[in-house]
Amino acid sequence: MDDVQTRLTETSQNCLTAYEAWEGQKQDKKAQEELHSAIHELRKVSSRLEIDLAISERETSTAKPLPIPSHKSSNKNSGISILDNGAGSADSGSQTIVQKAAPRRRRAPRKPQS
Repeated sequence: MDDVQTRLTETSQNCLTAYEAWEGQKQDKKAQEELHSAIHELRKVSSRLEIDLAISERETSTAKPLPIPSHKSSNKNSGISILDNGAGSADSGSQTIVQKAAPRRRRAPRKPQS
């Protein structure tokens, strides 16, 4: 974390210096390019910090199992059910998918044309 902290301190200071230089001379192309470069470096450091934050959140959140959503846990109205076939080894994890046949719908009778 020290690497990210030092990079964040240095790049934010460089960005502030470039901003102050650009603020004094807004028409100067070199000052504008230096500010763009400093902003880009600051974005790279903030992206690294965001990645580190996501990694630390993942490490703490994997201890809790994720609950199965209610729409996934009840298969009452779905047209597909997953059945364990019981054959094969436990580590293969093979399951068969069975498609239930939907009842056929009939067309309404045609209205007589007048």
